[in-house]
Amino acid sequence: MTPVPAGGRPSVVTGAVTVAIAVLASAVSGAAGEGRAAATARLRVDASRVVHVMRGGLGASWHALVHDLPLANEKYDYPVRSTSPRGSAWGGNPPLENAAAWEDLYRHARWLGLSFLRVEIDQRLYEPERGRFDFSTDEMQVLLRILDWAEREGADVFLQQMWRHVEWNAFPGVHPLLSAPRSLEDHATGLATLLEHLTRTRGYTCIKWLSIANEPPGGTWGYWWSAGSWPCPTLASALASVRSALDARGIGIPLSGPDWTDLPPLDARALDFDAHVGAYDIHTYKGLDGHGQKILEEWVAHARSREKPFLVTEFGNMAYGWGGSDPGPRTFPALLSNAEVVIRGLRSGVDALNRWSFVNRGDLDGQWQVVRTWDSKARAYLERVTPEPVPYFGFGLLTRFFARHSSVVDTRVDVDPSRADDLLAVAVKSPRGRLTAFVLNQGGDPVEASTTFAGTSDRLFLYQVEEKDLVEGMALVPRERFSPSPRLRVLTLPARSLTVITAFDLGPVDPGVVRDE
Repeated sequence: MTPVPAGGRPSVVTGAVTVAIAVLASAVSGAAGEGRAAATARLRVDASRVVHVMRGGLGASWHALVHDLPLANEKYDYPVRSTSPRGSAWGGNPPLENAAAWEDLYRHARWLGLSFLRVEIDQRLYEPERGRFDFSTDEMQVLLRILDWAEREGADVFLQQMWRHVEWNAFPGVHPLLSAPRSLEDHATGLATLLEHLTRTRGYTCIKWLSIANEPPGGTWGYWWSAGSWPCPTLASALASVRSALDARGIGIPLSGPDWTDLPPLDARALDFDAHVGAYDIHTYKGLDGHGQKILEEWVAHARSREKPFLVTEFGNMAYGWGGSDPGPRTFPALLSNAEVVIRGLRSGVDALNRWSFVNRGDLDGQWQVVRTWDSKARAYLERVTPEPVPYFGFGLLTRFFARHSSVVDTRVDVDPSRADDLLAVAVKSPRGRLTAFVLNQGGDPVEASTTFAGTSDRLFLYQVEEKDLVEGMALVPRERFSPSPRLRVLTLPARSLTVITAFDLGPVDPGVVRDE
């Protein structure tokens, strides 16, 4: 991830559910202002019209890294910037020996229904010395537990080597965490050996993509691919080397790149690695407004012209806070921003989206965690893993009903231009054809929505959350049940709320929908 604050209010998208919506200006005196005219809108979902079939799903980062983040060290001309010994991606999982906490973690991942996982590692995890592979390290055991869960539950894995983090292949004077690989051949051999072990020896089929670097230079920001004063290998040359090493072993897992941040505009001339990747991915910590949606649409168009998927593999919004133990990333405004990223991303044709992050200590670059595993004040692991209520129940409202490889269907929102930033919607159907519509009301006014659905006869269930609902121990249950009909049906969308209308009837402790095939 990258510390680039940004954000902005979204503009409404047009596309597919038919809902006529009247904003109750008089119901919120002061928020709407005296004499403000009621607005109307139409939201229409046509489940028979498929816009895009996704190649992945929706989920969050699950790190396999255990050991301390190294401190800045004077012996390096190019040291890491942090002076915190732990945090963020490092050590977010419970200790391996705490079986009860790991069962908690598995249960929470199932409840969330994480259908897409960005699983993060470094080279130290499996090759601490050149040519000496160790598949029994504690970090390797964490990786295997995560992959076991994904294999068992059916989640798609985006495996990412964040950094090399080995001195033996670092450039002189550059901290190993930041260094580009000094030997591309050794770097490629290491990754190919790891993938052969995971896919052949261990038999994992859940790994769908491999990324070789986190946020390298080339986007609007890049930090983790440096050679100091030495000539730096290009990302394209490294991707070519890894692709060749994988092919030599008959490993067909596609590479993904460039993994740039922060929401970089497409410059096709800079994509000199096209021939070596089977997918494209970028990050955004600006949230996603109307302008950002256009950037994604350009990337998607480029990817589709080459018949490759396009993924958003990290998202959040640093405009609501970041750094240290800033609570901003786990707040309700951040949740609404994340919901906007998902809705706009799906409308753009993105194949998978990944929130930063499922596990996180929350004491280095902000509190991004969905579940609590760590007490940052006591600097100790919690005995049991518990939900972080707002992101857990709020983001869970998106992930629980989202099967992998869903189809985005025609969804259209027509609204008065003066309310255009307030209402966003998108609908998907699972591979078995079960419909889910996501409706985000970001405005300060409640909305009365008359809804109709075409192309489905499923009984539908309405789930909805406002900030006041997202508390410890809440039960996420349907607020209303109904069958689609040709007539408009009136639903209330509270101010600053997220609503899901779905064919999935999930009880408060039922697992989320990872696959529905």
